[in-house]
Amino acid sequence: MDLSDDYENARYIPGAEGYPPRWEAEAAAFRASLGRRAELDIAYGAGERQRLDLFRPEEKARGLVVFVHGGYWRRFDKSLWSHLAAGSLAHGFAVAMPSYTLAPRARIRAITREVAASLEAAAERVPEGPLVVTGHSAGGHLSLRMACRDVALSADVTARMRRVVPISPLCDLRPLLKTVINDDLHLDADEAAAESPLLAQPRDEVETIVWVGAEERPVFLDQARWAAGGWPRARLRIAPGRHHFDVIDALAEPGSPMVADIVGGLA
Repeated sequence: MDLSDDYENARYIPGAEGYPPRWEAEAAAFRASLGRRAELDIAYGAGERQRLDLFRPEEKARGLVVFVHGGYWRRFDKSLWSHLAAGSLAHGFAVAMPSYTLAPRARIRAITREVAASLEAAAERVPEGPLVVTGHSAGGHLSLRMACRDVALSADVTARMRRVVPISPLCDLRPLLKTVINDDLHLDADEAAAESPLLAQPRDEVETIVWVGAEERPVFLDQARWAAGGWPRARLRIAPGRHHFDVIDALAEPGSPMVADIVGGLA
C-alpha cells in the first residue's frame, strides 16, 4: 500500500506555498537585527553544506540550543529558520542552526553523523552550560537521533545534553519505504530500522519532550505519540490549532510553552 499521501503536508495546509518565502524573509531580517551576535557559515566539516549559524544572546550564554531544520531530509537549509532562535535567545541561550547534506546526495545515516558533528562544533564555541537539541519534522527525527546511544558523541557533549525537544518528529522511518519520498532517501529495510529512534536505545539521562500540532496529518500525530510512548523519559505536548507548518512559530515567542520546554528549569 502506498502511503505517500499520508505523509503529504502542503496539500492539506491552506496557503502552504506562502510559508517558505515568509520564513526566508523573517529569518533574513532577524539575522540583520543581531549584527555581530550572528556568526554565520561556521564550518563543522569539509562538505559544502556542513555549515552552521550561531546566534548569541546579549550577555554570556547560559547554555546552547541546537535547532535542526526539516524538509524530509531533501529540502531547505539553515537560512530559513534564524528567526526561530528568538525565543531561546531571550532566555540567555545561544542558538545554533546547522545545514546538512540533503538526500539523495546523502543517506539518512550520513546526515545523522553530520548533525552529530555540528553539535560538537557548536558546543566548542559555546563551551559552558546545558545543551538542548530541538528540530522540526525530519529535524525532529535528527534531534531524537542525537539522544540515541548508538550515535557517537564526545563525552563532553553527552554530559551536557540535558534535553531533546523534537517537534512533529518522524520516529519510525519504516512507513517511508512505502512512499515516493523514498525515491530520494533510498532507504532499505535495514537502514529504515537502524535510523528509527523508536527502535533505538535512548540515553537515559536525556529528557525528551515531544511536540506536535493538533491539526497535523494523522500520521504525524501517530509518530509523535509513538515517540513519546516509546522512550521512558518522554512526554507529549499537543499544540491546539496548529498544523505542520505553523507549529514551529512558537519557537520565536519567549513566553510560549514550547520555549519553556526547551530552556525552562536548566541551570
